[in-house]
Amino acid sequence: MTDKMYYLYHIPGKKIGVTTDLEERVEHQQGYNKDEYQVIMSTTDIDLVSQREIALQKALGYRVDRKLYKDLYKPVNQIRINNMRINVTEMTTTFPCPVNKLKGQLMDKIGMQWETDSGPVGITSKSIDWIMDNVKSSQFTNDRCYVYNKAFARWFDNHDVYGHHELDNAKQMNKVEQKRNGTLTGGLAPTGIRQQKYCDESCSEVSMFELIREWADKRGLYDKGDPKTQALKLVEEVGETCRAILKGNDMEAIDGIGDCVVVLTNLAELLGESIEGCIEQAYFEIKDRTGKMENGTFKKD
Repeated sequence: MTDKMYYLYHIPGKKIGVTTDLEERVEHQQGYNKDEYQVIMSTTDIDLVSQREIALQKALGYRVDRKLYKDLYKPVNQIRINNMRINVTEMTTTFPCPVNKLKGQLMDKIGMQWETDSGPVGITSKSIDWIMDNVKSSQFTNDRCYVYNKAFARWFDNHDVYGHHELDNAKQMNKVEQKRNGTLTGGLAPTGIRQQKYCDESCSEVSMFELIREWADKRGLYDKGDPKTQALKLVEEVGETCRAILKGNDMEAIDGIGDCVVVLTNLAELLGESIEGCIEQAYFEIKDRTGKMENGTFKKD
């Protein structure tokens, strides 16, 4: 059995990172060309490469990872249900068939469920449509295809994937009934805030912003957080969103927009204001504004 090779790479001015697949990680996922990054070292020693990554991040002034690469590495989790074996990694779920045969296999596996690092997912009549719209052929063989877990889990969490049926057989999904105003994602309120409501543990209606604040508060972000740090985090997330848009990667762009909203929610809280208040103030400032569209953007008079 051949030892896995780890590559320590440098994107000048951007980051130091580690991967086992330069083409997939750096070129396809991050969007860089071969001449835009450097391979500093290659080794089968995951302990060595993990230590070198942190050391170089500190030495070159880049963002330093909170965990060593070796502590983030997770082996493939193989799940077999009704003779269909799927491979679940941190990033993707891979199906053991080509794209043109996937729908038929999924139809035979309705009810199958599994956990990803981004949340629980499963096969339903509705999720099959999403999978087929977003599935990609493997870079290594035409006999496999995959979807990105983060995008799939987000879609699964934000849609009524079971219709009006109860989720008794999906307790591990930790999913609650969503309260909506006429549309699946919630209509736009006069302020522009999507008024989607969820149930908390006591089944009291709460907004997504409230859930974000509760999540951040439990992790000490408001006690120990710094507006300057959050502002820099926002710049990072906006940059990743712009890169995804320029690359035409709609799913990564949507993911980036969500990340920006989370950071903005926490930044507002650290400044003593709510994100709802910020949005409301901005809306009432622009609601009567006139102007015209120029070069793809609205230019006020």
